[in-house]
Amino acid sequence: MSLDTSTLYLVATLVAALLGAMLLFFGRQENIPALKWWGAAYVLGASSIAISTLTNSLLIQQLSLSLNAVGFAACGMVWGAARVFHGRSPNLPGIVLGAFVWLAALSLLAPITPAMRMTIGAAIVAVYAALTASELLTERRKAMKRRWPSFIVPVLHGFVLMLPILLGDYFRGDDERFADSVWATIFAIELVLYAVGTVFVIFMLVSERTVRAHKAAASLDPLTGIFNRRGFAEATARMIEREADAGRPVTVLIFDIDHFKSINDRFGHPAGDDVLCRFAGVITNTLRITDLCGRIGGEEFAALLPCSMEEALLAAERVREAFATSGIVIAETPVDTTVSIGVAGGPVGTELDVLLAAADTALYQAKRGGRNRVQSASEEPVSLEQGRLAIAGQPAHAA
Repeated sequence: MSLDTSTLYLVATLVAALLGAMLLFFGRQENIPALKWWGAAYVLGASSIAISTLTNSLLIQQLSLSLNAVGFAACGMVWGAARVFHGRSPNLPGIVLGAFVWLAALSLLAPITPAMRMTIGAAIVAVYAALTASELLTERRKAMKRRWPSFIVPVLHGFVLMLPILLGDYFRGDDERFADSVWATIFAIELVLYAVGTVFVIFMLVSERTVRAHKAAASLDPLTGIFNRRGFAEATARMIEREADAGRPVTVLIFDIDHFKSINDRFGHPAGDDVLCRFAGVITNTLRITDLCGRIGGEEFAALLPCSMEEALLAAERVREAFATSGIVIAETPVDTTVSIGVAGGPVGTELDVLLAAADTALYQAKRGGRNRVQSASEEPVSLEQGRLAIAGQPAHAA
């Protein structure tokens, strides 16, 4: 069964225009600039195919060839959209470079054969497909298996379009009948499949990013920007498991800002929030990048360090000293800011709840001993039950 190439290109035009309009609509609805870029590229590409097909049917050959430059600009916009999606600015000279290369080829290589036109055009589109695939590849750092379509779809598109180059001799022997050859039909079908496949990839990436953003929002403390209790528990569970597999110890630190209630009473809750944010900054700037920290409630913070108790005590002392000398001023009044810290470690693979219970006991001892000090747990916890019993035997520590 033979397929009419003009009809296939018409179908490709309608599909691309519809998908482009949909992308533009959702881009405006969700305020996602990358979707607007993708949508504009699809509409521009559809217009290029429609005009080219129409002018071909009217035998306006030179105009049709020149208008193909619009389609190459659309391919550049797809690459630009991938850059925008990753927070980078679009490379405007690169976006229009393909169009200028096409126009230059028409001028310098005239008269140009159908096979040569297809070869040059396929090369331009294949380069843009490779650039798009490379850009999308950077989004696959943490989900290599699930996100393979974002890389494979443009790569396959570029490969199919490069076939005229790889088999150039074959095509050049069939110049006169090239427009009706099986490869022209394959390209028309591939355009439809690529348009649909790319939109699928786009929505997959946008959906995954949205899910990731919601998950991050559920795991972060909105005030300080560090982990909340839930996020801290999830992140530390992974670290404890990883360090246990390697036979390395971990240590937990619990921080409690001294006399925090008096700061709220004297200066108001906005000032108290500012102190919490300042302390969160002290923790993140003082501890190592491999250490995990979070706000687990009120003025209480915690950190998990993949190191020995001795190293953790030194790190805790650095945090205590940094906060005490932070020089916080509220309403032109210097405020004494100190923190009490409890430190606890355990055997390899000890549960987080056990370590937190032991560190909380040590924190209470630091509070009772005068505040503004670092206190290590007197005993190493050995089980979750014993850790709970240890903390249950102590009264709640003072604020």
